[in-house]
Amino acid sequence: MIALGILLVLVLLLVVFGLLFRLQILTSIFSGSFTRDIGVSNRVNAILMVVFLLVGGAAFAWSFADNFGKMNPPIASVHGHEMERLFWTTMIVIGIVFVLTQALLFLYSYKYQHKDGRRAFFFPHNNKIEIIWTVIPAIVMAGLIFAGWKEWTKITGPAPKDSVVVEIMGKQFNWLLRYPGRDMKLGVVNYRLIDATNEFGLDLNDKSSLDDYVFTSGEIHVPKGHPVLLKIRSRDVLHAVYMPHFRVQMYAVPGMPTKFWFTPTKTTDEMRSELGNPKFNYELACNQICGRGHFAMKMNIVVDEPEDYVAWYAQQKSFSEQNPDVLASFKQKANKPVDQEATPAAAAVVPVAAKASL
Repeated sequence: MIALGILLVLVLLLVVFGLLFRLQILTSIFSGSFTRDIGVSNRVNAILMVVFLLVGGAAFAWSFADNFGKMNPPIASVHGHEMERLFWTTMIVIGIVFVLTQALLFLYSYKYQHKDGRRAFFFPHNNKIEIIWTVIPAIVMAGLIFAGWKEWTKITGPAPKDSVVVEIMGKQFNWLLRYPGRDMKLGVVNYRLIDATNEFGLDLNDKSSLDDYVFTSGEIHVPKGHPVLLKIRSRDVLHAVYMPHFRVQMYAVPGMPTKFWFTPTKTTDEMRSELGNPKFNYELACNQICGRGHFAMKMNIVVDEPEDYVAWYAQQKSFSEQNPDVLASFKQKANKPVDQEATPAAAAVVPVAAKASL
């Protein structure tokens, strides 16, 4: 409340200052001294430009230094170091250009302020300057884009064959997880089969779906030092899988499956020890505003030692084991006799629902 009060006072002071300044100009116009006062107002504005540059630059530098740790959490994935290098390389290039252009903009406003008797120099065109400021940025941007594209195609391309596969589905307002069962294959899903129990829409007529593990709450478990392939989908609107410590971000787009693979390098316990925070947890969050309950779209990530992950995985029960009534309904539909007098189109729908896989 105190900060809000101070802000309101500053705004009111600026408004009063602006009104007084306009009143001064109107008074000068009516008194016939407007030409003489223009020089004064320009000098004031020119000085204020320099003051704004110095104060604004100092405030930005302080804010950046004070929040640097929050913007850069420790890296816990193999590709994260390369992503961090690319990010800061880009930021340094952009930052240098930004500081130079803004400093020149405000300093030129001071240097070339209004002075009686001085006329502006007309400079319409210069081929050499235009070539320089076109070619150099083009080369720099091409280098940055190529380096980013090279790394991006690596982490969104084919994952290693021995990767741990985790399917993540975003919906308003939580995340659904699916792990392949003992056959290491994700089964077929069909959006027409989604209901309050079968939230993933598993088609249990497919043998590969029978042993899939489905989680609608809880944590994501992944092994340290082993590639993890995230298969990402959305059930309703645009979401985003964001894992800041692993430098992972990928959109979950309705009707368009995406993927991302990474290799964790630090277990949860190791990161807790490094940070000195026994309550620390890696987090998966949605960083695309997806509706009123957007704040609830987060889930903890547990990075286990490989042997601990194997032990956790062995304790899980498949969706069909946890929901025998759903499995029984599929078997009942599959064994239901087809009406001999039914039309071919109707008969085709009875045994098996239309299948859709990733």
